Amino acid sequence: MFKKLMVMVAAVVLALGALAGCGGGNQGGAAGGSGGAIFRTLDEIKESGTLVVGAFSDKNPFGYVDENGNYAGYDIELAERLAQDLGVEIEYVSTEAANRVEYLETSKVDIILANFTVTPERAEAVDFASPYMNVALGVVSHDDNVITNLSQIGADDEVIVITGTTAETYLTENNPEIKLQKYDTYASAKTAFENKNGVAWANDNTEVIAFANEGSGYTVGIEELGSLDTIAPAVSKGNTTLLEWVNEDMHKLGQEKFFHAAYEKTLLDVYGADYEDTLVVEP
Repeated sequence: MFKKLMVMVAAVVLALGALAGCGGGNQGGAAGGSGGAIFRTLDEIKESGTLVVGAFSDKNPFGYVDENGNYAGYDIELAERLAQDLGVEIEYVSTEAANRVEYLETSKVDIILANFTVTPERAEAVDFASPYMNVALGVVSHDDNVITNLSQIGADDEVIVITGTTAETYLTENNPEIKLQKYDTYASAKTAFENKNGVAWANDNTEVIAFANEGSGYTVGIEELGSLDTIAPAVSKGNTTLLEWVNEDMHKLGQEKFFHAAYEKTLLDVYGADYEDTLVVEP
């Protein structure tokens, strides 16, 4: 009888341990999304007093760390205002293009504000809020070999792309004959291109235009490749309360022309006034 009792006790202990293991979540977040994602609801973010934002730290002028160690840029202007309107502090988590979806799925961040292009494939994994910028793909090349058409790229040539970007997807699907040289970070792709490791660099046109304008010896020979898309904030799939609040707040910001003001503060010196109404979206 004693042995039977001990076996029963052990079984109960194991069962309770399994239940405890299943209950582990990120900061008490609620389960949601088709993939069983864990996220923090709007109320939980308010209660914590901090909004965790995934942003680029090396993509001037959209998201970067300045000489004082502070985040700055067009995306950061929106992040700071959202946190202000929510009445919480802000915590930044540096992200790369390839891990933007992962950071939301694993609840490493509450929201992604990292020049995130809206695509049908990504919309299956995350929930996008209202867009705040227009974007297309662009191709920058060296002045001594300007690429104005993809047909100029030879069989032995390579085009630099960043893993996880729409440029990688577009060229893989539409121009599989073009060899791609892939990098995980913006900084490494930039260095490789500057060292002429590829004949061209394909990325969002806003980024390649900014790159070419900041230096010399480079020409954006293709300003628009493929369809015109939009940039938008993204939250974890199924995080309805946060998504609805972000959309409401962005609509209010649009009424006060916040995004034109953000453009003039962070992007005007790079793109000039002629691009403002083309690039800016007021939700």
